[in-house]
Amino acid sequence: MTGSDIPSSFRLAYVPGVTPTKWVRVWHERLPHTSLELVQATAAEAPGLLAGGGADAGLVRLPVDRGVLSAIPLYTETTVVVIPKDHVATAAEEVSLAELSDEIVLHPLDDLLDWETLPGRPAVERPATTADAIELVAAGVGVLLVPQSLARLHHRKDLTYRPVPGAPESRVALSWPEAEVTPDLVEEFIGIVRGRTVNSTRGRAATPPRPAKDKAKDKARAKAERGGAGGGSGTRQKPAAGRKPQAGGRTGGQSGKRGKPRGR
Repeated sequence: MTGSDIPSSFRLAYVPGVTPTKWVRVWHERLPHTSLELVQATAAEAPGLLAGGGADAGLVRLPVDRGVLSAIPLYTETTVVVIPKDHVATAAEEVSLAELSDEIVLHPLDDLLDWETLPGRPAVERPATTADAIELVAAGVGVLLVPQSLARLHHRKDLTYRPVPGAPESRVALSWPEAEVTPDLVEEFIGIVRGRTVNSTRGRAATPPRPAKDKAKDKARAKAERGGAGGGSGTRQKPAAGRKPQAGGRTGGQSGKRGKPRGR
């Protein structure tokens, strides 16, 4: 792809709780002339947005339809329980699922966790969103289990959270529309999130490796040049048999010794 063929912008979708800041910063350092547009979407909306061409790639929550979208898992989030700061569970560093058996556990309609059986007791109604459920936790109605990034996103001074070992977890991935050939700018972003250097062979900025035959030619040429230096073969000749190198570099029939001066 030549410079004139490179799109002038790249659209990156991201879902609540995911922070793309560090990758966006690297993008601007490496591709200062290609703008990156951030497109916010809910976890439920993001796959359809990508499939419909509303973004070139996205930071989404798994699972996605692998027949429509490609995806590279990036990390798995810890699940936490959001509770009031005066809740008895704040005395512990973590809370087990069994310890929530007597709690009303809120289950919002946009829940991101794949529960086989929700712990605790169900609320009378399911909140529409995680944000609504957070408000109910603050009102003392119940507790809420969410990925840790969402607990941070909806932080309130009167609430806190604790890890819940054994709870389902949410995985975050980089995803883009399935294609026979991955677009160059998507490859660039893949390289950034995977920590590739700017000289990586997978990026546009990389210099392609030289063919082996060219390397062999260069090696042969260098050897010939070394051999031609000084008009010889490039190797030091051994003195002829029976002769020793003479001091001062003299050769021939002289012994190399200085005779005594004759008397006058």
